[in-house]
Amino acid sequence: MIRSARIQVPATSANLGPGYDCAGLALSLVDELEADLVASPGLTIDVEGESADSIPRDDTHLVVRSMARGFAEGGQQISGLHLRCRNNIPHGRGLGSSSAAIVGGLVLARELMDDGRAVLTDDCLVRLASELEGHPDNVAPAILGGLTVAWTDEADGASTGRAIRIQPNPRLQPVVAVPSEPLATARARELLPTTVPHSDAAANAGRAALLVPAMTTHLELLLEATRDLLHQDYRRFAYPQSYALVVQLRNAGIPAMISGAGPTVVALGVSDTDLDGLAVQAAVSKSLAASGAASAADFRVEQVAISQHGAKVL
Repeated sequence: MIRSARIQVPATSANLGPGYDCAGLALSLVDELEADLVASPGLTIDVEGESADSIPRDDTHLVVRSMARGFAEGGQQISGLHLRCRNNIPHGRGLGSSSAAIVGGLVLARELMDDGRAVLTDDCLVRLASELEGHPDNVAPAILGGLTVAWTDEADGASTGRAIRIQPNPRLQPVVAVPSEPLATARARELLPTTVPHSDAAANAGRAALLVPAMTTHLELLLEATRDLLHQDYRRFAYPQSYALVVQLRNAGIPAMISGAGPTVVALGVSDTDLDGLAVQAAVSKSLAASGAASAADFRVEQVAISQHGAKVL
């Protein structure tokens, strides 16, 4: 055995309502990955936890593919590898499981390759992870932690993912309602129209801009700042229970939205108020029960923390 690394990568919630494909938040659910570079060529993969029975054990595994991309960036190759994955982030629920795998693979490569930290800077990680994922909104908080705003630069016919980290208000207390059934991101994107009314686009841009002050210094604006007109309504038939839950919570004055492409719902509590995390968690469970959803079977409801850091070495 030549070298080893063990890391944690957080779940992420993208969009946050109007911040479609640009806003993201790192959450305290984490996947744990451990990799050993070994002297003899070959690949072995051990997986436990979420979707362990359906994940490939060959070089098509997303963590392995991402590690190979990271090594290639430094002009190096993987010879022998033993990878262990402990998956806690639900798959296909809009909590960034694929982004965690991509970011995890790149960070493992950074730790294991020669001069990895000089080659794979955080900016480089955002670029490579965006290239592998297709867009930067989920990978950015998995790398940087906290609240992130991501965008894509176009230069010489190529797209480059970029992002900045913003410190979220420490009083924010997210609650997630995770459905038992997954939803494919590709299916969710198919439901989006090719054009939207100019008035909706303008209103959404205003709300997206409002997200930053609302989640940092002006918590009283959270309900207004998380209103979306671009994607959630169009996808409502793909996740009817989740959509109904968002509507019910927002009608009760609770900032709630679909996490990423769905179907998980994320609602934001604020400590030292009547709608803190515990109160929001109770409201979510009550709304699910009133709608006929058996929360124990159909949804898992829990309060989580905002992860202030992205992928970290253990």
